[in-house]
Amino acid sequence: MDIKEALLEEHSKAQTLRITKYINSDPNKFEVLMNLILNDEYRVVQRGSWVVRYCYEDEPNLILPYLEEIISKLRNPSHDAYKRNMLVILSEIDVPNKFIGELADICFDALENRSEAVAIRAHAISNLYNICFKEPDLANELKLLLEEFMPHESAGFKSKAKKTITNLRKNKLID
Repeated sequence: MDIKEALLEEHSKAQTLRITKYINSDPNKFEVLMNLILNDEYRVVQRGSWVVRYCYEDEPNLILPYLEEIISKLRNPSHDAYKRNMLVILSEIDVPNKFIGELADICFDALENRSEAVAIRAHAISNLYNICFKEPDLANELKLLLEEFMPHESAGFKSKAKKTITNLRKNKLID
């Protein structure tokens, strides 16, 4: 299977699962996919990032060699799907300390950007919450931002923000 051709052929869950099954935890095939989503046109990035997410669910270790490139590309993704899917993955792993600062900056930028998609902002909150366990000094900054934005946001955002603040308190990261 030519992964790029398969990505361009059809955008559906069924096609995403077919490509995921073809990759089947093979690091060489996964490398081809990663090169595509890190370097190709927006449509390939859009569809390929969904496949990466499914591949990650099947074999989480496949993603680890690409963390630096993934995080770096979050600064200037060619499609929102890339940002959304990569933030989901990053929120589920123990991100190495050497990437925490850059990831925190990216997530704070996404959270503060009200034109950013709600799902991206929500996943940014999840990542920032996780980062607070490694960098507790950021917990109060996160709390203040969430409280500032809550009155002007959707019900879903408010719910996520309230739960995050509650969990920060519960884990004694804030007063």
